[in-house]
Amino acid sequence: MTALTPRRGTVVIVLTFLIAVVLAVMPLPDWARLYRPNWTALVLVYWSLALPLRVGVGVGFVVGLLLDALTGTLLGQNAFALSLIAYITVKTHQRVRLFPLWQQSVFVLVLLLLDRLLATVVIGATGREAPGAPFWVSAVAGAFLWPWAYFVLRDLRRRFRVS
Repeated sequence: MTALTPRRGTVVIVLTFLIAVVLAVMPLPDWARLYRPNWTALVLVYWSLALPLRVGVGVGFVVGLLLDALTGTLLGQNAFALSLIAYITVKTHQRVRLFPLWQQSVFVLVLLLLDRLLATVVIGATGREAPGAPFWVSAVAGAFLWPWAYFVLRDLRRRFRVS
């Protein structure tokens, strides 16, 4: 593929990120908010594993800024976390792609726990009360949903021949 050849599937990638952002800001009952996984991080991990030359730190930063603006969090909080997640995923993608799905779920759990840890640091730095144990449940929910997200996104990538 030369530099002048358009890449296939850019629209599919953008749409999956937009759907993830909508799922991230969609109103939920109070009890369900604890279990809401970080959909944008799951989509970012998938595309960074599948297409590390196309989806990486820059995409994580832009999607994170969009998420910061839509959720009202400190500007740059999600951008930094998603950039770091993308960096780690791109750096380890050759190894992680060979893992069985359950080991990939453990890898995703570590990344999502890192996201929660960074959010906890920002919450503490801004003088708000530190979140309790339920704050960490969303990372576990995301790790459990990883196989499902992986299969859905892989099917989309194959169906639309995203390369």
